[in-house]
Amino acid sequence: MTPSQDLAIELRHISKSFGLVRANHDISMQVQRGTVHGIVGENGAGKSTLMSILYGFYQADRGEILIDGKVRQITSSRDAIDVGIGMVHQHFMLVDTLTVLENVMLGAESHALLNKSSIDARAELQKLADEYDLGVELDAVTGELPVGEQQRTEILKALYRHAEILILDEPTGVLTPQEADQLFRVLRALKERGVTVILITHKLREIMDITDTVSVLRLGEMVAHRNTVDTSVEELAELMVGRRLVESSFSRVENPGSRKGIEVRDLTVIDQRGKKRVDNISFTVKHGEIVGIAGVAGNGQSKLLEVLAGIAQPSSGDFEIGGYQCKPGKPLNPSRCRALHINHVPEDRLKLGLVKAFTAAESALLGYHNERQYSIRGFLQLKSIRAMCARLMEGFDVRPGNPSLRSSTFSGGNQQKLILARELEKNPEVLLVGQPTRGVDIGAIALIHQKLIEMRDAGCAVLLVSVELDEIMALSDRILVMFEGRIVGEVKGGDADKTQLGLMMANAMEQAS
Repeated sequence: MTPSQDLAIELRHISKSFGLVRANHDISMQVQRGTVHGIVGENGAGKSTLMSILYGFYQADRGEILIDGKVRQITSSRDAIDVGIGMVHQHFMLVDTLTVLENVMLGAESHALLNKSSIDARAELQKLADEYDLGVELDAVTGELPVGEQQRTEILKALYRHAEILILDEPTGVLTPQEADQLFRVLRALKERGVTVILITHKLREIMDITDTVSVLRLGEMVAHRNTVDTSVEELAELMVGRRLVESSFSRVENPGSRKGIEVRDLTVIDQRGKKRVDNISFTVKHGEIVGIAGVAGNGQSKLLEVLAGIAQPSSGDFEIGGYQCKPGKPLNPSRCRALHINHVPEDRLKLGLVKAFTAAESALLGYHNERQYSIRGFLQLKSIRAMCARLMEGFDVRPGNPSLRSSTFSGGNQQKLILARELEKNPEVLLVGQPTRGVDIGAIALIHQKLIEMRDAGCAVLLVSVELDEIMALSDRILVMFEGRIVGEVKGGDADKTQLGLMMANAMEQAS
């Protein structure tokens, strides 16, 4: 046991249930001051619930919290902030239309006059940004910033409120590898200055790289604590899932045949500000193959998926998908995509994948509500809908397996699995999938990858967008690389390596050669 005076946080016998769902059961944990402590576990293991209790979003049914050796009653986020706790959530708590400066100041103004508060905040934030290498333009509109800069804004917001304990929930789930490296440099700087960091992540190699200690949750219970130097990725994975995981390897498709699921010709997309998001690209995806698109986030992949899914329209060029010829004057829309058996797993699950206020059953029905087995003369068949959702939940191990729970009550990884189950189980002819394993635990990743391979082997044309190079390399029969809206390279999946792809992603192949 660590002496209490050396502990930033001590949790004693924390339990929390939501109705019949037991999220945390008798959890105890210690975190030393000035360390990086990892928390790992499968989706639905109770990690985010436990940290939400520490941050005051939820109150424990029983147990106690000690901060710096003193028992604290934390019944709100204000209580948590007052005792020096800050939290960066998996889905950022920022107002998109406000500037970085305004977001940081919001609720923490130093003066009755906003102008005076703004001057004080600007000086303090510049000092923090310099000290911790958190460079971000204070007058930039937050919603227009890359995800990595939005995350740095959240960290600045916590530090501005004098956080000595910083909780990060799945911080790299939306970051590129380069942004993740920058984040870890920030975390090391925070640790050097005595800040205590709690890192919730599914990425075990990140745990090994950045943490000093790690705790493992499984099914709402604490099953292990380890010093990071004394454990391994393999041991942590086995502790998380309760069984030994076998690493999967998939065969490649060298010659998928001639039938095209997607054919894109000279496609250009220009946004409302006149910027080319997609710049004159052409490619094909054949039935029975997976084509992966690699690239740093923000280089046109997301907009390309939206166009192919009928959410956005091209500015010029044309494409054929699922046998439908889309061109100016003959647009595609999501409803027509469904009719053509073109399914889409969106990159942003909360904006495009589900409705948080809906039940899991209602979210599992989205886009398919007019199908005869679920709707008769405009009346939803609730029994059939719940049965369908229960079947999907079982097939994709969505936890808890209760179709009547609100979508917002599920962890991010379980929300993702529900969306994947909805789209993959419809046996599409063409599948557009963005970031399929974002926020998903190590055991579920293997299941999702196997499902995508099964789709390919059944003759589906799969277009995969992911910032995870390991995922792109493991699944893709061919890999396209995008940079500033253009396709700058193509390699066979079996021939790719990270160095080559990284150079392509930075458009640096010519300089390297």
